[in-house]
Amino acid sequence: MRCSFAPLITALALTAIAFPAAAQLSPANKTGVAMGHLHYTVKDVKANQAFWVKLGGKAIVFNGTIDGVLFPDVVILLRQGETNGGTEGSVVNHVAFRVKSIAALEQAGFKVEWNKEVPGVGSVHSPEGERIELFDDKLATNLGFTIDGGGKDPVADRHNRPTAVPIVAHHIHLQVPEDQVKAAKAWYAEKFGGIPGLRWRYDAVDLPGININISAAPKPTVPTKGRMLDHIGFEVQNLEAFCKALEARGIKFDRPYSKLPTGLGLAFLTDPWGTYIELTEGLRAIK
Repeated sequence: MRCSFAPLITALALTAIAFPAAAQLSPANKTGVAMGHLHYTVKDVKANQAFWVKLGGKAIVFNGTIDGVLFPDVVILLRQGETNGGTEGSVVNHVAFRVKSIAALEQAGFKVEWNKEVPGVGSVHSPEGERIELFDDKLATNLGFTIDGGGKDPVADRHNRPTAVPIVAHHIHLQVPEDQVKAAKAWYAEKFGGIPGLRWRYDAVDLPGININISAAPKPTVPTKGRMLDHIGFEVQNLEAFCKALEARGIKFDRPYSKLPTGLGLAFLTDPWGTYIELTEGLRAIK
């Protein structure tokens, strides 16, 4: 364990009181899609929830049964269980957050592993070894996003101006075979209405609340299902119609659209490279 979280478990409610009002999912794009959640399988849910709260989130219980943590632009959901390994080594190499000050996190007790080659970038590790990349808003030089072919988009342009909150979701980094990078970029842009471009030196697709970074895998990867980060999730307006439209374009679902008794709509699919994806309609109600 990189940092002690035991005292934090009893303080989750106090932390939640002070959490900024900006903690919510981004408005959807024209296709109806925005970032939704990251779903981790962990051995100790409370210790991991305390880690994410200390990082700057607000403790929640989703659907009355799932412990989680709410951040601006993303919900972290935690399920107790065993995994086939950490996120690194799967198609999703890591996830990253943008913070106003990494030094402030160090002062709070986090052990930060600074990237010696890139200014203002570091990583912290969860109680079970999951690496979370961090970008210091004032020090990092590789936060910016440029749209392919030029042009401006008011949502994507958030990467090119200072953040207004202490911590916010930044990117999910996919690693695929080198000859598939462009295809993966096109797939995410087409299927979810994302904006294709470059984030620093990486091919990328921007969606409200998250930037999907795509690079060549240095070695073969495995699917995310069964790993610590089991799946990523997008929140979708009019989800049933959205799923029907994807099916009409040849997408096969691992779990077709359905609606839970709680009112949550959901569906599961896997991208061509092994990223397990949940589509939801209902996470936006979390406060």
